[in-house]
Amino acid sequence: MTATIDIDDPATDPFAVAEAAARQIADATGIARHDVALVLGSGWGGAADLLGETVAEVPAADVVGFSAPAVAGHGASIRSVRIEADGDGEDRYALVLGSRTHFYEDKGVRRVAHGVRTAAAAGARTVVLTNGCGGLVPEWAPGTPVLINDHINLTAASPLEGATFVDLTDLYSARLRDLAREVDASLAEGVYVQFRGPHYETPAEVRMAGVLGGHLVGMSTSLEAIAARQAGLEILGISLVTNAAAGISPDPLSHEEVIEAGRLAGPRISALLAAIVRKL
Repeated sequence: MTATIDIDDPATDPFAVAEAAARQIADATGIARHDVALVLGSGWGGAADLLGETVAEVPAADVVGFSAPAVAGHGASIRSVRIEADGDGEDRYALVLGSRTHFYEDKGVRRVAHGVRTAAAAGARTVVLTNGCGGLVPEWAPGTPVLINDHINLTAASPLEGATFVDLTDLYSARLRDLAREVDASLAEGVYVQFRGPHYETPAEVRMAGVLGGHLVGMSTSLEAIAARQAGLEILGISLVTNAAAGISPDPLSHEEVIEAGRLAGPRISALLAAIVRKL
């Protein structure tokens, strides 16, 4: 079945592809059900190593509907990580999705949403969506983690198909943000604005994002969050400010700057994320 099912065929049910991918992951990892899923963006990859023991790792391109990452700084595998229980509880398992498809890759919105749909099919009830982004708040220096409390989707796209109506009023869970602040009370929060990319935003576009109520700008997360809500997942979103957005700082933007900021902040934010996930 996994050899013939085609996520890009409009006649194919994308949830059937997610079910097939989840079965394939279960067979490859030996883990029948995962409890939580993480989508790791730029700078966040080290968190998987701190969560617990990696019991299995599968090349993303070997799983139906997934492909190798097209962006430097993103992982190329899907990992199953055991989170050891405290006391007499049961161990839990995290599905770590290192390979993310961005909307600007022109592979279609189904591919963008496939990771979170697969996570739900694998049994997860919670997903943590992370990213590297530009910051509009001058006090948020590169390396600052910020909780996402809402988003503005400027991609002119949706992962929902047909007459499918999903309430996004409380898309990013207040309960999970409160849990995150139990780990680090200093965590700020803000509104994430997703642009299509892959070009960086102009200073005028950044000013527009600020006028609309945005605090963070990037090229991922929002479409995944919508798909995750449709699939019934509770969502925690966390951004890593890797640079000041265009026009906030006089310095030009570059992907190398994003990678370097993620590298420098990596150990600290990875430890933070691992501690948050253990509380979920």
